[in-house]
Amino acid sequence: MRLLAGLLALCLLALPAFAEPIQARRLVQDARSQIGVTLGYDPLYRQLDYPGGDVPLSTGVCTDVLIRALRAQGLDLQKSVHEDMRVHFAVYPQSWGLKRPDSNIDHRRVPNLMTWFKRQGMALAVSQQAADYRAGDIVTWDLGRGLTHIGIVSDRASAQGIPLILHNIGAGTREEDILFAYRITGHYRFAAR
Repeated sequence: MRLLAGLLALCLLALPAFAEPIQARRLVQDARSQIGVTLGYDPLYRQLDYPGGDVPLSTGVCTDVLIRALRAQGLDLQKSVHEDMRVHFAVYPQSWGLKRPDSNIDHRRVPNLMTWFKRQGMALAVSQQAADYRAGDIVTWDLGRGLTHIGIVSDRASAQGIPLILHNIGAGTREEDILFAYRITGHYRFAAR
């Protein structure tokens, strides 16, 4: 029993402690503030500063909307994902032929973020019920042909009551009714503290 308690304590130490709890409403506001600023979509590999590296604010990919919104609250996904991958590389997807973590790109890949969120205990059941999705939740999709996508659930809804999504699917950061447009593969929520 002591051994089990010791192992559990070690596992918990491996997970990052967020300095402050992530505030769902602020996450939505910080993502929304990118509308009209991030106008393009650029999936090219880029050399980034570490920690705190970013592509130009005028562009990015779907993950950059989330990365920027979380950084505004003090959570640097680049650093958090990289540090976890350095210790637990084998549990992350091996889809890109890498032999070790790469702080320039790992946090910008949806499958890696899905793994990191699961490892933080943030995974929720995927549902086809609009009421199960709250403002500030994170959702991932399979767009087909091996393409994945990620977005943040808004505090606004469509006329049909379906939560809008803050995301960048190719034309800059937008707030759109796409929650059920593609197959949902993940649903994540930061715990309220």
